[in-house]
This record gives sequence, structure tokens and C-alpha cells, in this order.
Amino acid sequence: MRFYIALIFFLFGFNRLSLASDSISVFKKRKIVFSSVIISSGASSLVYLNKEWYQKYATTHFHTFDDHKEWLQIDKCGHSYSTYQATRLLLESSKWSGFTKKQQFVVSGMSSLSYMTTIEIMDGYSSGWGFSWSDMIANGFGIGMAMAQKALWNDQRIQLKFMYYPSLFSKYNQRLLGNNLRENILKDYNGQTYWLSINPSSFIGNQKHFPKWLNVAIGYGANGMVNAQNNSVLTYDQLGNQLVFNRYRQFYFSFDADLTRIKTKSKVLKTLFTFINCIKIPFPNVEFSEKKITFNPY
Repeated sequence: MRFYIALIFFLFGFNRLSLASDSISVFKKRKIVFSSVIISSGASSLVYLNKEWYQKYATTHFHTFDDHKEWLQIDKCGHSYSTYQATRLLLESSKWSGFTKKQQFVVSGMSSLSYMTTIEIMDGYSSGWGFSWSDMIANGFGIGMAMAQKALWNDQRIQLKFMYYPSLFSKYNQRLLGNNLRENILKDYNGQTYWLSINPSSFIGNQKHFPKWLNVAIGYGANGMVNAQNNSVLTYDQLGNQLVFNRYRQFYFSFDADLTRIKTKSKVLKTLFTFINCIKIPFPNVEFSEKKITFNPY
């Protein structure tokens, strides 16, 4: 949940930068705006996290916590997704600000890594969990994915995207999975799907027959989870019968749209497309799970 809040603040900060571009034409002033927005967004979100999250839990001495087996690694996908999107947007906004390409890498990479590392350090003082090296590896993967594509292609041809559909399992452990839609989106890993959204036209080169905005997408999700590592929480139906859920992984194939490749002269639309391009467009998909192939209409 914490890294989604981080991403929301980064997205909000980038959106403010993009909309400000009409009134600021000098790179020196743009750099001031860029730095101000990033620092204020980061600082305010950390204050918010501390108040709304960390202060509600007991603290202890700094310690590490091995959670790489939890939630069938869906939470690690969330870390990679968050840092990828944050770094992608920081790369774009630092370019707008007039930084050189080398400076864009330094500013964007260090901002993302420093911010997420700060959150992990705060985790390290929480008695309920701790500093997670697997989280740091996932954070590094997301940052590296954005920066590597910038270095190789000056483009994001393969993007990490997110989808959520309400699951049937949050009601069985609302403390961990949430008790309303807002919390479910952030905490119910059963309803989350993470996608590698690949743009074929950027690899094919100049051609007129394949839409430049059309992507193919490979997704990963998991289901049947009412607890982190196992379903040790006892669950019952309305008649009092104990329920047993099978935890399993899900793999998907689908199509998607890269909204940033849709041509428009509207700066507002460009900003909007960049802002919401982190979400996978709903589209029919084929699911591979439990040794079965299933067609899903959305």
C-alpha cells in the first residue's frame, strides 16, 4: 500500500509540471519548478505516510525482514511497477526542464531510489515488518527498466502497467486486504494484475499497416490468497462451513494501447495520456492458470 501512495504523489507532481509548461519557457526557471515540485511532493508524501501509516503501528530498533515468499510475489511486482512509473515520468519531466541526458539519468534515478529507500528505512523501524532487501531489488528493477530503455532507445518500448478488478477474497480478511474499494485496490493482491505492455511498431520500424499505439501485453496475477505466506486465517461461509482456498498464479495474454503514441496537438491531452498510460486498457484476454486456459472478456 505504501508504494502506491508514493506513486500517486510522483504522478501528481509530474502532472503539475506538464501543465506548467506553457507559462515557463526558460530552462533555468523550469529546473527550479522541477526541483520544487519533486521535493515538495516527496516531502509531503513522506509526512502523510508517517502520519497515516507508520504512527499507527508500534516501532522498534532498525531490523531487516525477509518477505520474498509473501503474496506469491505480487507485492514485488507492485514495487517494480511503482519505481518504473516514477522513474519514467521523472525522466520525461527532467528532459522538459532542460537537463542533459546524463543529468536526466542522475536526477531521475537518484530521486526514485532515494525516495523508495527512505520508505524502506521507515519500514525497518516498524515492529510489524522491516527493511526488505527483496523490496529493494524490486525497486531497482523498476528503476533500471526505465533507465535502460531510455539509454538504448530514448523511448519506453516495454512498459509496466497495472489493472485491478475486485476479487472474492477481501471479505475474508479485511484487516489485510481492505474493507472498501479504495483499500482493496491498494491492499487486495488477488485483484491486482501487472502487465508487460510491449509496443511492436517501435521494434518493426517504419511501416503503415500496424497501428503505432497498439501494444501486446503479458500479465501476471495470483488468486486465492487471504494471508501473506499461507492461508492460515480460518474462513467460513454464511452457514459456518470452513472454506479452503487454493493459492495459484495466473498468466495472461492480451492487447493494450500506448496512449502516448496517439498523435494530438493538445497539450492537455498529451499530459492526460502520459498520466493515465500507467494503467492497462481493459481488453479481452487469455488466462493460463491451474493447468487450464480460460478466455476472459475483460
